[in-house]
Amino acid sequence: MKKILLLLYFSVLLPKTYAQEYFPNNESVQNRNTNFTAFTNAKIYVTPTQIIEKGTLLIQNGKVIGAGNNIAIPKNCMIINLDGKSIYPSFIDMYTSFGIEKPKGITSTERNPLYDTKRSGYYWNESIRSEVNGYESFKYDQTKAEELLKAGFGVVGTHVQDGIARGSGTLIALNNFDKSTQLLSDKVTNHFAFTKSATTNQAYPSSLMGMMALLRQMYLDLDWYKKGNATTKDLSLEALSNNEKLVQIFASEDKLNSLRAAKIAKEFGLNYVLKGNGNEFERIEEIKKTNSKFIIPINFPEAYDVSDPNQANQMELKDLRFWNQAPTNLKVLTDNGIVFALTTDKLKKLEDFRPNLLRAIKYGFDKTKALEALTTIPAAILGKSNEIGSLKTGSLANFVITSGEIFEEKTIFYENWVQGNKFVITDITIKDIRGDYDLSVANQQYKWKISGDITAPKSIITTIDSKKVSSKLTVSNNWISTVMKSMDSTKTTFSRLIGYIDDIQLLSGKAILFNGNEVKWSAVRTAPFIKPIDSLKLEKNNMIIPTTFPNVAYGNLKKPTTQTLLFKNATVWTNEKDGILEETDVLVKNGKIASIGKNISDASATIVDAKGKHLTSGIIDEHSHIAISNGVNEGGHNSSAEVTIQDVVNSEDINIYRDLAGGVTTSQLLHGSANPIGGRSAIVKWKWGASADEMLYKDQPGFIKFALGENVKQANWGITNPTRFPQTRMGVEQVFTDYFQRAKEYDVAWKNYNATGKKGKGKAPRVDLELQTLAEILNKERFISCHSYVQSEILMLMNVAEKFDFRVNTFTHILEGYKVADKMKEHGVGASTFSDWWAYKFEVNDAIPFNGPIMHNAGVVVAYNSDDAEMSRRLNQEAAKAVKYGNVSEEDAWKFVTLNPAKLLHIDDKVGSIKVGKDADIVLWNTNPLSIYAKAEKTLIEGVVYYDLQKDEEQRVAIAKERNELIGQLLQEKNKGMITQEPKKAEKKEYHCDTLEQ
Repeated sequence: MKKILLLLYFSVLLPKTYAQEYFPNNESVQNRNTNFTAFTNAKIYVTPTQIIEKGTLLIQNGKVIGAGNNIAIPKNCMIINLDGKSIYPSFIDMYTSFGIEKPKGITSTERNPLYDTKRSGYYWNESIRSEVNGYESFKYDQTKAEELLKAGFGVVGTHVQDGIARGSGTLIALNNFDKSTQLLSDKVTNHFAFTKSATTNQAYPSSLMGMMALLRQMYLDLDWYKKGNATTKDLSLEALSNNEKLVQIFASEDKLNSLRAAKIAKEFGLNYVLKGNGNEFERIEEIKKTNSKFIIPINFPEAYDVSDPNQANQMELKDLRFWNQAPTNLKVLTDNGIVFALTTDKLKKLEDFRPNLLRAIKYGFDKTKALEALTTIPAAILGKSNEIGSLKTGSLANFVITSGEIFEEKTIFYENWVQGNKFVITDITIKDIRGDYDLSVANQQYKWKISGDITAPKSIITTIDSKKVSSKLTVSNNWISTVMKSMDSTKTTFSRLIGYIDDIQLLSGKAILFNGNEVKWSAVRTAPFIKPIDSLKLEKNNMIIPTTFPNVAYGNLKKPTTQTLLFKNATVWTNEKDGILEETDVLVKNGKIASIGKNISDASATIVDAKGKHLTSGIIDEHSHIAISNGVNEGGHNSSAEVTIQDVVNSEDINIYRDLAGGVTTSQLLHGSANPIGGRSAIVKWKWGASADEMLYKDQPGFIKFALGENVKQANWGITNPTRFPQTRMGVEQVFTDYFQRAKEYDVAWKNYNATGKKGKGKAPRVDLELQTLAEILNKERFISCHSYVQSEILMLMNVAEKFDFRVNTFTHILEGYKVADKMKEHGVGASTFSDWWAYKFEVNDAIPFNGPIMHNAGVVVAYNSDDAEMSRRLNQEAAKAVKYGNVSEEDAWKFVTLNPAKLLHIDDKVGSIKVGKDADIVLWNTNPLSIYAKAEKTLIEGVVYYDLQKDEEQRVAIAKERNELIGQLLQEKNKGMITQEPKKAEKKEYHCDTLEQ
């Protein structure tokens, strides 16, 4: 009986709902609306800067007909009054994988490396997948579309996120009602990334430098292919050619990788849109210089739970700092005039997008710029400004209806219209019943407080004597239903209140009491709803830690600059014929050593009292692997001469600062020893805080790493079924012979073409970066530094070199060099060795600590190197071992780590000694630099102080203070109930010759 009465009651009141001016939202009854629809009295954002107050938006057939204050409304037009509400263009996310299944990785049975492609008719490397088209594997995902629609998005770009060259992306309208119009453009973007394809076990490339080399070779091959030089069709290169006019998007995913991608773009005259990481603010000067447009995620890191001090202490300062600084990234980009769009990519859940965006706004990101980054900018980048991103006449009718300003926390998203089809987010007809009421039910009086959200109100009912009555409130389609729960000593009873919301000042309806009786109820509003003050909004923003150069521990607030310094009364180790000079002055000016002598004066110089201290040239490490990003080995082929460490210098590695603290000013960063012919090296000066390009030694001579022994034949790789040639030491010799013969023929082909072919007498040879590099060796334009141990192989490589009429420049490690020192002297090769490493693997069993001195005494140029991040900080002590083990003089021993490596690197005209006119790369020591008690007090590079012992002590105090500040902020976040994550210790991989990327 009660149910019947309730249904009758609803049937009487239900017709009132038909007064609303809205179409049904059921797909089964939705027909395409070809009539005009006018949205009146709204605040209309035609664009982020063109705003119409109390305007009318007129749409028809999924497009905007007009927007303004004097829009003529046609007859038979559906009119929707949006008084007090706002209309914004729907958002655009141009970087997603919406509707595209993640490519499946290879199975465990296919893990053994593949060295040749299995594909026929495509490019030789399976990570070049430019022939892939996103639209071909696209399947509309209605569930995901609804998530995006609720967040305000109307259009997304999507593509297959797999491989280095990933193929074309498509543009999709999130139209859940009309599948025929969802595809806006089948091919709109062309995608690239520094990521191998998950679908191949092809060994190459295995490193970041390999990926960059592959991209260069791909573009060179494309140019050669387009000119008609190829004899067979390549579907991958065909696709690259066909997609050249599309928007080129590169997923760099990191600030330094953005700079690397921009470098490739500049080399080939390309214009990449760079999909960044959110850390661009840390290198904003270099980012700005790229002149690139960006796509920026806003996946800010969650606060760390640092309540456990032991866990907190494991965290690196840079990670704590990034949590603090990340919300400022969008403001910094805007302040520097960088054009960018926003993306939901990399968010754990889509619901985080809006809170993160509001957080960025709280930290200074301009609201108008935020709207541009979601509408007009992505539309312009995509070349679709006439269709999407605005509400100009002719644009698609893609818009969001909100309760107010779109970037206010309290604002409600009501509806998202895409191509003129409505998606309901929140019922726009719902009335705000929140507030305080006097409730009367069957002559019983109560106080009723309704709070919470408009769409999910909360109910608190109390009796006149302030006893709480348990209640539950639901609102749907403006019907209100409340259950009141009462308890006495014997039982629990329920009363149900039902009513239709006509007037929020007076709520009324029928109540079904616990005994079945029906009575009237009413609630008179006594006070409006006052939203509780958001404690988070009241709180000030966290104090933002200033960005440093680099933005890690021991970074500088300002980049250091060249100084004029006068070192007075030092013991100067000149490394020249003058030897060691006592009580001598050295003037540093304009980055050079300007004067050496007694009683020097310069009014512009800062005086450094060096009495009792020692001044030397900076240490030079001929063989280092620090400061390299994502792989020291490109071991996917037995030759990787095309790759270069110069592409992957990591200018933010803390080991740079540690090297400076040990007096190291210059290092050669070498490829590892995974293959006989490795990659090209980078000679760098450790200018802490500068960019990677600024660290590269200017006009540096070309070097390349070769290797012999166990590593190159994969003896220690642990591969189940090694198949890559060579597998023996005799195979290593054959690799060298074969590649140099090929390089010789390649060089001849190009010389012949340059002599005759350019005049139209022949097709151009294919540019091969690998063979081109090897040809430079044959032409004595590039020099070999070879990883070596065993005397037989040392002799073998010298024989191969002499056969092809060049000389090996340096044997590095060379722990059996003492056995063949006479042959080395005869060949003209230098040695860069360890002071006293031995027996750490089989081929080192014959190593002795007298190796370096024996080679030195035989007339070989000898250097000591580190090959190790820890050892490079104490190469001064390694040099001292030459005195201990071989009775080498102190001056000559010091040259083992200064002038001699400079000679091996062909840079001794600029560095390696203290001589007027040379670069002011010098170190001030507190005592004899060969002493175990020696400390570097100042380390200069080109007259700039990059390390200062006194400043270092001050920085340690400042770092401890900063950590405490950040930990305090994080503890506050946890106390406020914010989501936190467990602290993670950053596992830093230290590279050695044999380190392989997984």
